[in-house]
Amino acid sequence: MKNIPNFFTLLNLVFGCVAIIFILQTGETIVFTDTEGFVQVRLPEKITWGALFIFAAAIVDFLDGFVARLFKATSAMGKQLDSLADVVSFGVAPGLILFQLLRISFAQEENGLDISIWWLLPALLIPCAAAWRLAKFNIDESQHFSFKGLPTPAAGITIASFPLICWLQILNMQTLLVNKWVLYAVIILLSALMVSTIQMLSLKFKDFSLKNNLSKIILLIFSTLAIVLLQWLAVPIILVGYVALSLIFKSK
Repeated sequence: MKNIPNFFTLLNLVFGCVAIIFILQTGETIVFTDTEGFVQVRLPEKITWGALFIFAAAIVDFLDGFVARLFKATSAMGKQLDSLADVVSFGVAPGLILFQLLRISFAQEENGLDISIWWLLPALLIPCAAAWRLAKFNIDESQHFSFKGLPTPAAGITIASFPLICWLQILNMQTLLVNKWVLYAVIILLSALMVSTIQMLSLKFKDFSLKNNLSKIILLIFSTLAIVLLQWLAVPIILVGYVALSLIFKSK
């Protein structure tokens, strides 16, 4: 019974590995078409499958903690195993998505397919920051009802939403999300947030009082409205709202 949560953790790891397989199999064509003055970006379909498996890993990652508390089967090994799986699913896999999106960005330019790999390596800051963040979390016993730095799964699913936003062509955001300067900014911002010591909201409840849970209620309402109105674009919008609420309620 005590190993049931670890099964979910390993499933998280498997989904992360499958995501990497899809992300690296970029398909045969990357197409940019100009229609009525707008650049339509068509990403390789397998990247979107990789993104979906990262979201599946996030669901399983939530379940392993829930199951561990349900069966009172939390353990030091489970904590370490969870972090190791998270490095793959929310660090390495999202980092490779950014690596591929940078390739696609440079492919729009003349001789862009011959770009030096050094222009693409900044994407690997994401798995490095994720590993640093998770290692700090494992040795810090104070992060029960708040986090220090952006949680790695939040950064990972934010990046995973990019191919899905492009795939559905939501609000013509696809051209923005294959702009190399935007991608570099995302890499720097998310990496900095993960390794920072900024106090971030946790969704764990100490009690059921309105005063102590107001920030979580606001985030829940904001997230629900964003998902209904913006589909996959809601994911990065929710991240912005999450960071903003963390900063606002930290000062109170």
